[in-house]
Amino acid sequence: MAMIEVRWHGRGGQGAKTASQFLGEAALDTGKYIQAFPEYGPERAGAPMKAFTRISDKPMTIHSSVTSPDIVVVIDPTLVSAIDVTEGLGDNGVLLVNTDKSPADVRKEVNFTKGKVGTVDATRIALETLNLPMPNMPMLGALLKVNQLVSIEELSERVKAKFLKKIGKEKTNANLEGIKQAYDEVKIG
Repeated sequence: MAMIEVRWHGRGGQGAKTASQFLGEAALDTGKYIQAFPEYGPERAGAPMKAFTRISDKPMTIHSSVTSPDIVVVIDPTLVSAIDVTEGLGDNGVLLVNTDKSPADVRKEVNFTKGKVGTVDATRIALETLNLPMPNMPMLGALLKVNQLVSIEELSERVKAKFLKKIGKEKTNANLEGIKQAYDEVKIG
């Protein structure tokens, strides 16, 4: 694998930073080199923010934000119309959006004519599994369906390692179910 760069768009408090780190740490567990870090504007809950994940087979010398992502993950669907989420996304890129809209509708809305578009209603899945509107973990599951940067099992092990002591078995299992459900439900077009 060459270096894969992922840019996450969300709002403060929605877990984009956490999702970025989980993806990176799961890849690290498999022997890859990783970077995972956030970029905040005004630091407050609800403010638009970005997070980035880089995964590579070789050490990385770049230490800046991701400007030409291979994959863009949009956790907050209101950002699709508020900012250019496809900025820098190449012709073979993947745009993955938390929405109940179809990939064709999102493609038309953002005028992304090349690459792949994936959609999944991650907020609904989070409400069904976790009883909270925290779509970051389901978006991770959808991302793994679109591009298997790590296996769902490897990600699940990382989630268990981080969450079991912190939030307990019930909530950890609810997050794992959200990941699996989004993996199964994501639509790609």
